[in-house]
Amino acid sequence: MKFKLLLIPIFALFVSCSNQTGFDRDKETKAILELHNLQRDYHFNKDSISFANLLSKNFISVNKGIISRPKKSEIISRYNNYFSSVEFVKWDDISEPVIKFSDDGTLAYTIVNKIVKITYNNEKGETIEGETHFAWTAIYRKYGNEWKIDCLTSTEEHQSIEKN
Repeated sequence: MKFKLLLIPIFALFVSCSNQTGFDRDKETKAILELHNLQRDYHFNKDSISFANLLSKNFISVNKGIISRPKKSEIISRYNNYFSSVEFVKWDDISEPVIKFSDDGTLAYTIVNKIVKITYNNEKGETIEGETHFAWTAIYRKYGNEWKIDCLTSTEEHQSIEKN
C-alpha cells in the first residue's frame, strides 16, 4: 500500500513535467529575443512600419500614467515623426532581458532595462544630445506561429541633455 501511495506523487510529478503542449522553451526564447533585437534595428533604420508590425491588433500601451489602445496607423505616424526627428547613438540593453513564459507557451513577457542616447536639432538648429534610461515590460502573445506584443508598460528616467 505504501508503495502505491509513493507512486501517486511520482506520477503527478512526471505528468506535470512532461511537455504535453509541444512548447519548446529554448526555441521560443530565441524567437522572443530576436523580436527584442529587431526593435533596436527598427529604431536605427527608422522603420516605423516594421516596428508597428511587431504589435498585435489588440495592443495596449501604458506610458506616463496613460493607458491607450492606439491604432496601427497612429503608431506608424507617431514613430515616423519620432524617427525622423532624432538620430540614435545608442539603444542598448543594460542587462539581458528577463524572459518568462506561461505554462502553455502562448504568453511571454520580457523585462527590459535599456539606455537610449539620441541627438536632435532644437528650434535654434543646435545639436542636442539626450540620454534616457528606460525600463519596460512587454507582454507577448502567440497568434498562430507568430509572437506579437499585446501590451507595453514603460517607465523612463532622463539622464542628461546637453548641447554639442
